[in-house]
Amino acid sequence: MQPMRRPHQGLPLLCLTVALLAAALLPGIAVAEGVTPSEARRLRDEATIAELLCGGLKQILTEVSWISYVLTKIMNRTIVQFSSCVMASQSPEVKAMFYHAFDGYMQYAFPLDELRPLSCRGEDSLGGYALTLIDSLDTLALLGDKERFGSAVDWVGKNVRFDINKTVSVFETNIRILGGLLSAHLIASDYATGMRIQSYEDQLLHLAVDLAQRLLPAFDTPTGEYHCGRKGLSRKAGLRNANYENLRSKHFGIPFGSVNLLHGVDEDESKITSTAGGGTLTLEFGVLSRLTNNTVFEQVTKRSVRGIWTRRSKLNLVGAHINVFTGEWTQKDAGIGTSIDSFYEYLLKAYLLFGDEEYLYIFQEAYKAAMHYLHHDPWYVEVNMNSGATVWPLFNSLQAFWPGLQVLAGDVDPAIRTHAAFFSVWKKYGFTPEGFNLATSSVQNGQRSYPLRPELIESTYWLFKATRDHRYLDVGRDILASLQYGAKCPCGYCHISDVETHKQDDHMESFFLAETVKYLWLLFDLAAGPDNFVENGPYKYIFSTEGHLLPVTPEIALVDEHCSYFGAFCNGSAGHGYGSSSSSTKHQYANYIQFDGGQTPSSQYSVSDVLSTTRGYIKGVCPGLTYAQKLGISFSEEEGNSVEQNSESHGNPDKSAMESSVQAQSSSVIVISHPVTIQQGETLKSRSRSQNHANIVVTADSESTGTDYTGDTVGGNIEEFADDTRSISEQTEDTVEEIAPQDLQRNEDTS
Repeated sequence: MQPMRRPHQGLPLLCLTVALLAAALLPGIAVAEGVTPSEARRLRDEATIAELLCGGLKQILTEVSWISYVLTKIMNRTIVQFSSCVMASQSPEVKAMFYHAFDGYMQYAFPLDELRPLSCRGEDSLGGYALTLIDSLDTLALLGDKERFGSAVDWVGKNVRFDINKTVSVFETNIRILGGLLSAHLIASDYATGMRIQSYEDQLLHLAVDLAQRLLPAFDTPTGEYHCGRKGLSRKAGLRNANYENLRSKHFGIPFGSVNLLHGVDEDESKITSTAGGGTLTLEFGVLSRLTNNTVFEQVTKRSVRGIWTRRSKLNLVGAHINVFTGEWTQKDAGIGTSIDSFYEYLLKAYLLFGDEEYLYIFQEAYKAAMHYLHHDPWYVEVNMNSGATVWPLFNSLQAFWPGLQVLAGDVDPAIRTHAAFFSVWKKYGFTPEGFNLATSSVQNGQRSYPLRPELIESTYWLFKATRDHRYLDVGRDILASLQYGAKCPCGYCHISDVETHKQDDHMESFFLAETVKYLWLLFDLAAGPDNFVENGPYKYIFSTEGHLLPVTPEIALVDEHCSYFGAFCNGSAGHGYGSSSSSTKHQYANYIQFDGGQTPSSQYSVSDVLSTTRGYIKGVCPGLTYAQKLGISFSEEEGNSVEQNSESHGNPDKSAMESSVQAQSSSVIVISHPVTIQQGETLKSRSRSQNHANIVVTADSESTGTDYTGDTVGGNIEEFADDTRSISEQTEDTVEEIAPQDLQRNEDTS
C-alpha cells in the first residue's frame, strides 16, 4: 500500500501552495495607494480566495474513497495552519495601523489633544493635556511596547496637570482621561502584566485622584436617590470649591454635563445632561475608590445611577436627557444608542468588576424592558419611555456595542442576529453611517459620517471570543480593508464625512487608538493564538466604554463591608422613601438569591472554584427588607409614573423572579444565563436564548449578597401601539433591502 500513497502525498502541498499564492491578494499584505471605494470592496472580497480554493481541493480529495480519511485529516491540519498564518499576518498589519496613527500624532500634534491627519496638525479638543497619548497608554502596553509605554508614562507623570482654567465634559474626561490614567497605572505598577516600570511611583494614580476631585463638584445636585425618607439637599454655591475630605455626609445626585477644572461648575452651566453622562462613571470612580480606600468617588457615582433609575418609567425605560435639578426628563425617547448606550453597559460591567449585585439587579430589569419594547428582531428602535410607542426607526451606529454586551450577559443568539444586521449596513457602504433609517433603508440625512467608531469591531471581537466562528474573522478582515483603503491618510486615519462617497474629513478621535485598533488587533491576535496579557495574563479584564483595561484583581473586586449600600436604608425607617411597603411574604426571600432555579443562602454561595481570586462576604446585610427597599430604587412620582400598588402585588411574590444563574464554563469564565424574565401576563416576542457557548468570557468573581428579586417592579399592560412596528425576523448578512418601509414610520408626535 505504501507505493500507492505516494502519488497523493503532494496534493496537500499543492493546496498549500495555491493558498499561499492566493494570499498575496489579501489586503493585509500591502496597502494600495489611491484605490477607489469599489476597488477597496473588490480587494476585500478577495480576502477569502485562499480558503475557497483549499475548500474546493479538499472536496475533490474526499471523492477518493480509500484515502479520503487520511487526506482529509492532513488537509484539515494544513488549512488550520494556513488560517493561523493568515491571522498572524493581519495582526502585524493592525499593529502597523496603530503606529502609523500614533507616530503621526506624536510627530505632528503632541502635546495637543488630537491629530488632524490630513493637514498633519494638532488641535486641543478636550482639555489641552495630551488626550490622545493618555488614551493610548494601555494600547501601547497591550502591544508589548515596553519602551514607548514607559517613556509615555514618564512624560505624563511629569508634565500633565489639571489645575487649569478649562471647562470640560465630565463624561469624556472620565472615560478617556481618568480611565486611561487608571488603566496605565494598574499595568505599570504590576509585575504580573510584564510591563512593570521600575521607576514608576504611582504618578498616574496621583493625577487620577487630582482629576477626580476636580470632577466631584459636578455631582452637587439634589437628584440623588432617596435617603432615609428625604430627598437630596439643595445645592449650595460654596460647595463647588469645598474640601472634599469629608464628603461622606454630603448628598449628591446626577452630575452636570460639564465642570471647570479650576473653579467648579459654571453658574450658567446647563442643567440638562444625558443618561449616559450620568450613568457612565461607575467603573472609573469605583476603581479609584478601591485603589485609594476613599469611598467618596464610588458613592457619588452610585447615587447618580440610582437617581436615574428611580426616575425610570413604569415600563422600566429611561429617557435620553434629564434635568439634574428637578429630575424631569427633557427628552423621553428610550433606546440603546445615542445618549443612553453606556448606561446599560456600565450596569452589567460594574457588577462584573465589583460584584455589587445592585447593579446586576438594575441591569436585568433594564435589559428585560429593552428587549421587550425596543427590540424588533434583529433591529432596535427608539420608543417613548412612558407609552412604548415607536418614535424613531433608526439604526444608530452607537447601537453596535449591544451585541457585545449581550455576549457578556450570556444572551448570544439575538446578539448573532443583530450583529449580522448591523454588519449588513457596513457591507452596503464600506462603513457604518451615524444613522441608517430603517423605514427607507437609506442613510439618515445629517448622519452620513463614520468617525472611526469602534462599536461594531468591539462586538465582532466578543462574538468571535464566544463562538470561535470564523465568520467574525471575515468581518474583521472586511473592516480592516475598509479602514486601510478608505480612511488611511498621510499622517493617520481620517473620519469619513460621507459613507456613500468615502470623502475624508481632517479629524482623528483619540478613541481610534484606544478602542478601534485595540479591538481589531485583539480579534486577529486571538485567532492566531493570543500573545498578550489580556488573554494570557493572571487576571480577567473588564473593558471600559473607552476600551481601557480594568483587571478583576482582589484589590479592586473586594466589596466594602457594610449594611446599607451606602445609606440607602436606615434602621427603623424601612418604609421611608422607597415607594413600596414591606410584605412578610417578600421578607422571607430577602436574604436569598436564585441560582440555577433554586434558592441558595447567599452566605453559602461561592465561585472561588471558578475564578482565581475570591471576594469577601458582605457582612451585616439588613434582614427583613425587599430588594428595592434595601437599595432605595423605587419609582419617583412624576408625570403619572408612580408605582401602582395593590394588596395582590404585595401578597404574592413574583413567581417569575429573575433567574440569574451563574454557570462555570470550561475556560474559567462566568455566564449570566436567562438575563430576561417574562413576567406573568406579558408575551415577549419569540426569541431564543443560548446557554451552551463555552467560550463566552465574562470576568467576574463574586460572593453573592442577600437579595430579593421580587421587589417593586411593574410589568403592567399598556395600550397597543397605534402604528406598531412590525418585528423583522428574517435577516441576511448581505442586504438590508428587505426592511418594510411602510411598517417603520416615525411617529412625529413624540412626547
